[in-house]
Amino acid sequence: MAISLTKGQKISLDKESGQALSKVIMGLGWDAAKKGGMLGGLFGGGGGPIDLDASCVLFGEANKVIDTVWFKQLKSRDGSIRHTGDNLTGDGDGDDEQIIVDLSSIPANVTSLVFTVSSFTGQSFDAVDNAYCRIVNAANQQEIARYTLSNQGAHTAQIMAKVYRHNNEWKMHAIGESVNGRSIEQLVPLITPFL
Repeated sequence: MAISLTKGQKISLDKESGQALSKVIMGLGWDAAKKGGMLGGLFGGGGGPIDLDASCVLFGEANKVIDTVWFKQLKSRDGSIRHTGDNLTGDGDGDDEQIIVDLSSIPANVTSLVFTVSSFTGQSFDAVDNAYCRIVNAANQQEIARYTLSNQGAHTAQIMAKVYRHNNEWKMHAIGESVNGRSIEQLVPLITPFL
Protein backbone atom coordinates (compact mmCIF):
# COMPACT_ATOMS: atom_id res chain seq x y z
CA MET A 1 0.00 0.00 0.00
CA ALA A 2 1.37 3.41 -0.97
CA ILE A 3 2.38 5.89 1.67
CA SER A 4 0.91 9.39 1.52
CA LEU A 5 3.78 11.80 2.13
CA THR A 6 3.64 15.08 3.99
CA LYS A 7 5.93 18.05 3.38
CA GLY A 8 9.40 17.36 4.75
CA GLN A 9 8.86 13.61 5.20
CA LYS A 10 11.66 11.20 4.23
CA ILE A 11 11.27 7.53 3.36
CA SER A 12 13.37 4.61 2.11
CA LEU A 13 12.05 3.61 -1.31
CA ASP A 14 13.30 0.02 -0.94
CA LYS A 15 11.69 -0.43 2.49
CA GLU A 16 8.36 1.08 1.39
CA SER A 17 8.24 -1.09 -1.74
CA GLY A 18 9.31 -4.22 0.15
CA GLN A 19 12.09 -4.95 -2.35
CA ALA A 20 15.25 -3.55 -3.88
CA LEU A 21 14.20 -1.22 -6.66
CA SER A 22 15.94 -0.98 -10.00
CA LYS A 23 13.55 1.26 -11.93
CA VAL A 24 10.93 3.77 -10.74
CA ILE A 25 8.49 6.14 -12.39
CA MET A 26 7.87 9.64 -11.09
CA GLY A 27 4.33 10.45 -12.21
CA LEU A 28 2.79 13.92 -12.21
CA GLY A 29 -0.92 14.60 -12.58
CA TRP A 30 -3.07 17.73 -12.47
CA ASP A 31 -6.32 19.29 -13.63
CA ALA A 32 -7.27 22.85 -14.48
CA ALA A 33 -9.18 24.43 -11.60
CA LYS A 34 -12.90 24.87 -12.21
CA LYS A 35 -13.80 28.55 -12.00
CA GLY A 36 -17.23 29.85 -11.13
CA GLY A 37 -18.98 26.47 -10.99
CA MET A 38 -21.26 25.21 -13.75
CA LEU A 39 -22.56 28.63 -14.85
CA GLY A 40 -19.05 30.06 -14.95
CA GLY A 41 -18.01 27.18 -17.20
CA LEU A 42 -21.01 27.74 -19.48
CA PHE A 43 -20.25 31.42 -19.86
CA GLY A 44 -16.50 31.26 -20.41
CA GLY A 45 -15.34 31.32 -16.79
CA GLY A 46 -13.75 27.85 -16.87
CA GLY A 47 -10.14 27.33 -15.89
CA GLY A 48 -8.85 26.41 -19.35
CA PRO A 49 -5.88 24.15 -20.05
CA ILE A 50 -2.83 24.29 -17.80
CA ASP A 51 0.62 23.38 -19.14
CA LEU A 52 2.59 22.08 -16.17
CA ASP A 53 6.00 20.58 -16.81
CA ALA A 54 7.72 17.86 -14.82
CA SER A 55 11.50 18.11 -14.72
CA CYS A 56 14.41 16.33 -13.05
CA VAL A 57 17.81 17.74 -12.14
CA LEU A 58 20.73 15.40 -11.49
CA PHE A 59 23.10 16.74 -8.81
CA GLY A 60 26.56 15.58 -7.82
CA GLU A 61 29.00 16.45 -5.06
CA ALA A 62 28.99 20.07 -3.84
CA ASN A 63 25.50 20.49 -5.36
CA LYS A 64 26.94 20.59 -8.88
CA VAL A 65 24.36 20.19 -11.67
CA ILE A 66 25.33 17.18 -13.76
CA ASP A 67 22.35 17.05 -16.13
CA THR A 68 18.67 17.99 -16.53
CA VAL A 69 15.71 16.12 -17.98
CA TRP A 70 12.71 18.15 -19.13
CA PHE A 71 10.54 18.76 -22.17
CA LYS A 72 13.48 20.19 -24.16
CA GLN A 73 15.77 17.27 -23.24
CA LEU A 74 13.73 14.10 -22.81
CA LYS A 75 16.65 11.86 -21.83
CA SER A 76 19.68 12.26 -19.57
CA ARG A 77 22.98 12.12 -21.42
CA ASP A 78 23.85 8.84 -19.67
CA GLY A 79 20.45 7.33 -20.60
CA SER A 80 19.40 6.50 -17.01
CA ILE A 81 16.46 8.96 -16.90
CA ARG A 82 13.78 9.43 -19.55
CA HIS A 83 10.84 11.87 -19.77
CA THR A 84 7.83 10.40 -21.61
CA GLY A 85 6.81 13.71 -23.18
CA ASP A 86 5.11 17.03 -22.62
CA ASN A 87 1.38 17.21 -21.76
CA LEU A 88 0.09 20.68 -22.58
CA THR A 89 -3.33 20.55 -20.86
CA GLY A 90 -3.55 18.16 -17.89
CA ASP A 91 -6.62 16.54 -19.50
CA GLY A 92 -7.43 12.91 -18.76
CA ASP A 93 -7.08 10.60 -15.79
CA GLY A 94 -3.88 9.29 -14.28
CA ASP A 95 -0.39 10.68 -14.74
CA ASP A 96 -0.16 13.55 -17.20
CA GLU A 97 3.64 13.37 -17.40
CA GLN A 98 6.10 10.69 -16.31
CA ILE A 99 9.83 10.56 -15.74
CA ILE A 100 11.25 7.03 -15.75
CA VAL A 101 14.36 6.53 -13.62
CA ASP A 102 16.63 3.49 -13.95
CA LEU A 103 18.16 3.62 -10.47
CA SER A 104 20.59 0.80 -11.31
CA SER A 105 22.07 2.84 -14.20
CA ILE A 106 22.51 6.20 -12.49
CA PRO A 107 26.24 7.03 -12.49
CA ALA A 108 28.04 6.93 -9.14
CA ASN A 109 28.84 10.66 -9.33
CA VAL A 110 25.10 11.50 -9.15
CA THR A 111 24.14 11.91 -5.48
CA SER A 112 20.56 13.17 -5.84
CA LEU A 113 17.71 13.76 -8.26
CA VAL A 114 15.36 16.68 -7.68
CA PHE A 115 11.92 16.68 -9.30
CA THR A 116 10.11 19.93 -10.00
CA VAL A 117 6.87 21.03 -11.59
CA SER A 118 6.46 24.40 -13.25
CA SER A 119 3.83 26.29 -15.21
CA PHE A 120 5.45 27.01 -18.55
CA THR A 121 2.66 29.40 -19.51
CA GLY A 122 3.14 31.34 -16.27
CA GLN A 123 -0.27 30.55 -14.79
CA SER A 124 -0.16 30.39 -11.00
CA PHE A 125 -1.02 27.30 -8.99
CA ASP A 126 -4.34 29.01 -8.14
CA ALA A 127 -5.38 27.71 -11.57
CA VAL A 128 -4.44 24.10 -10.71
CA ASP A 129 -6.49 21.38 -8.98
CA ASN A 130 -5.75 17.79 -7.97
CA ALA A 131 -2.00 18.07 -8.53
CA TYR A 132 0.19 15.23 -7.25
CA CYS A 133 3.47 13.47 -7.78
CA ARG A 134 3.97 9.79 -7.10
CA ILE A 135 6.71 7.18 -7.21
CA VAL A 136 5.81 3.85 -8.82
CA ASN A 137 7.83 0.62 -8.96
CA ALA A 138 8.24 0.18 -12.74
CA ALA A 139 8.60 -3.61 -12.38
CA ASN A 140 5.06 -4.20 -11.07
CA GLN A 141 3.35 -0.77 -11.44
CA GLN A 142 2.80 -0.63 -7.65
CA GLU A 143 2.59 2.90 -6.25
CA ILE A 144 5.16 3.33 -3.48
CA ALA A 145 4.52 6.90 -2.35
CA ARG A 146 2.34 9.85 -3.29
CA TYR A 147 2.72 13.52 -2.46
CA THR A 148 -0.32 15.74 -3.04
CA LEU A 149 0.58 19.26 -4.11
CA SER A 150 -2.02 21.05 -2.03
CA ASN A 151 -0.37 24.47 -2.11
CA GLN A 152 -2.51 26.63 -4.33
CA GLY A 153 -1.25 30.18 -4.55
CA ALA A 154 0.41 32.81 -6.68
CA HIS A 155 3.56 30.70 -7.28
CA THR A 156 4.29 29.20 -10.70
CA ALA A 157 6.41 26.21 -9.65
CA GLN A 158 7.10 23.71 -6.90
CA ILE A 159 10.21 21.86 -5.89
CA MET A 160 8.43 18.54 -5.33
CA ALA A 161 10.82 15.90 -4.11
CA LYS A 162 14.39 14.73 -3.89
CA VAL A 163 15.46 11.12 -4.47
CA TYR A 164 18.94 10.53 -3.08
CA ARG A 165 21.49 7.89 -2.17
CA HIS A 166 22.12 7.21 1.51
CA ASN A 167 24.03 4.19 2.84
CA ASN A 168 23.69 2.36 -0.50
CA GLU A 169 19.93 2.75 -0.73
CA TRP A 170 17.62 5.23 -2.41
CA LYS A 171 15.51 7.50 -0.24
CA MET A 172 12.88 10.11 -1.03
CA HIS A 173 12.36 13.49 0.64
CA ALA A 174 9.06 15.31 -0.02
CA ILE A 175 10.17 18.95 -0.29
CA GLY A 176 6.98 20.68 -1.47
CA GLU A 177 8.39 24.23 -1.63
CA SER A 178 6.57 26.86 -3.66
CA VAL A 179 8.77 29.00 -5.92
CA ASN A 180 8.46 31.05 -9.10
CA GLY A 181 9.87 30.01 -12.45
CA ARG A 182 8.60 28.78 -15.80
CA SER A 183 11.34 26.31 -16.75
CA ILE A 184 14.00 24.18 -15.14
CA GLU A 185 16.62 26.74 -16.22
CA GLN A 186 14.98 29.29 -13.92
CA LEU A 187 14.43 26.79 -11.10
CA VAL A 188 17.94 25.33 -10.71
CA PRO A 189 19.26 28.23 -8.55
CA LEU A 190 16.15 27.95 -6.34
CA ILE A 191 16.69 24.21 -5.70
CA THR A 192 20.16 24.45 -4.15
CA PRO A 193 19.02 25.60 -0.65
CA PHE A 194 16.96 22.38 -0.35
CA LEU A 195 19.81 20.00 -1.11
